[in-house]
Amino acid sequence: MTGVQTCALPILYQYDEYDRALVFERVAQFRDQVQRFQCGDLSEEEFLPLRLQNGLYMQKHAYMLRVAIPYGTLSAEQMRTLASIARDYDRGYGHFTTRQNMQFNWIELAQVPDILERLAGVEMHAIQTSGNCVRNITTEAFAGVAADELLDPRPLAEILRQWSTINPEFLFLPRKFKIAICSAEQDRAAIQMHDIGLYLYRDEAGRRVLRVLVGGGLGRTPILGLQIREGLPWQHLLSYVEAVLRVYNRYGRRDNKYKARIKILVKALGIEAFSREVEQEWQHIKDGPAQLTEEEFQRVTSAFVPPAYAKLSDTDLDFGSHLAQSPAFARWVSRNVQQHKIPGYVSAVLSTKPGVSAPPGDVTTEQMNAVADWSQRFGFGEIRIAHEQNIVLPDVRKADLYALWSLACESGLGTANIGLLTDIIACPGGDFCALANAKSIPIAQAIQQRFDDLDYLHDLGEISLNISGCMNACGHHHIGNIGILGVDKNGSEWYQITLGGSQGKAAALGKVIGPSFSALQVPDVIEQIVSTFTDYRESDESFVQTLNRIGLEPFKERVYQREPSEVTL
Repeated sequence: MTGVQTCALPILYQYDEYDRALVFERVAQFRDQVQRFQCGDLSEEEFLPLRLQNGLYMQKHAYMLRVAIPYGTLSAEQMRTLASIARDYDRGYGHFTTRQNMQFNWIELAQVPDILERLAGVEMHAIQTSGNCVRNITTEAFAGVAADELLDPRPLAEILRQWSTINPEFLFLPRKFKIAICSAEQDRAAIQMHDIGLYLYRDEAGRRVLRVLVGGGLGRTPILGLQIREGLPWQHLLSYVEAVLRVYNRYGRRDNKYKARIKILVKALGIEAFSREVEQEWQHIKDGPAQLTEEEFQRVTSAFVPPAYAKLSDTDLDFGSHLAQSPAFARWVSRNVQQHKIPGYVSAVLSTKPGVSAPPGDVTTEQMNAVADWSQRFGFGEIRIAHEQNIVLPDVRKADLYALWSLACESGLGTANIGLLTDIIACPGGDFCALANAKSIPIAQAIQQRFDDLDYLHDLGEISLNISGCMNACGHHHIGNIGILGVDKNGSEWYQITLGGSQGKAAALGKVIGPSFSALQVPDVIEQIVSTFTDYRESDESFVQTLNRIGLEPFKERVYQREPSEVTL
């Protein structure tokens, strides 16, 4: 069969006996806890931290289970397992999140232990996806294959995952704690938005070192992370992160959950004072048991050995012919294909944003099974989830791209809109989440319906639009070029608009343009914002470039149909 690769197993971290024992023990523990809760032996208050430790939330209509996908990497078998859970225990679909995890929104409590046991059978779990702990460690979806990568960040991400899972000191932090690591020219992991952001690179002597940022985060008080350490030798990764966590655990506020994030502590102390505290704490634990050895690094790195790539030319005649003969395919390649470090290969992004036919990030049982099949037919059985809620096949031969695209289109995953206005990041919002002030999905779909001309979208170029249903900012609205936030106004749903956010090394937080809008107004407002951009754009400027040049005032004037000076908040 054309396209079949030669590697028998996906290049994923494989559980050892301790990993397996830990996960299955947690399943047995939670089965007992569920039974005791249902019998009345545990109160709701007592059960709450136990279910959160196992990724289980109580949503508006049902329980939601969030399954961990560490650094967004799945095997074909694991994807098929998620598909089977969606079929057998949910309503035939799952939702990929901005933390690269999967949520099941319609779960019955009594069935959760069985679901967790099914996950454990394929080396998956729901640990560290909720609660006041170190959440799952993330990195970018193209780690290990991106052409602009400096070093593979996955081994250190895996080491951090293992360490944070079993470290008892940090199971009850003041608030959730997020860590991301990146090692590429482009920061596709959004490390500045995390409690701890790590950038892996080589110093002038060729040694692996880390730049450490702290205090990033979105939510009610969006703040970009600040650097506290440059050139940290990789051997000290765990001890230095532990020092940061100890300082946070000691001084982080526990009286107000909205003020409990590390960013609030960093802001209160100042970055210099916080850095001094960390350095002082680190002196007590550096060179201790947490010191990483080359042996341990190689043990984990051995799970990420590159697959058996074929020796291919970077030019493929059939691929070139398809590009010339099919404008639709050429458009998809221009948006959805990422350059690979190995000649003849690319990484293909499957869009979960088809428009009104499905909410952003939602994938059906049938689609999951199809993706699993494609990962084996066109790759090495490996699948990645991007924090933009899309799916990545990391190792596709150029010669197989046309066949993959054709199948993806048939399955509703072939939309050529990656990075465009309709590639919307959105949380589940008020249709599901009990915390949300407003719905997210209908707003996303109304915008997608308004901008359903792909030719026009491609002419507009890169524009990110992110939607959150509340200030927790699970939809990352602060860092969208256009951000939409659901707000409550006297018991009704309204939407606040921000402009100018961006992710990556040039990260920025969007600014509120003025009073909020009703749901019916939002598509018109977005259209007015876009038309302002096209009116003022020079040459091939991006949306952000035009915005930075002209400022917010022309957008305000157009949106509110009056002089900006007349607008009151």
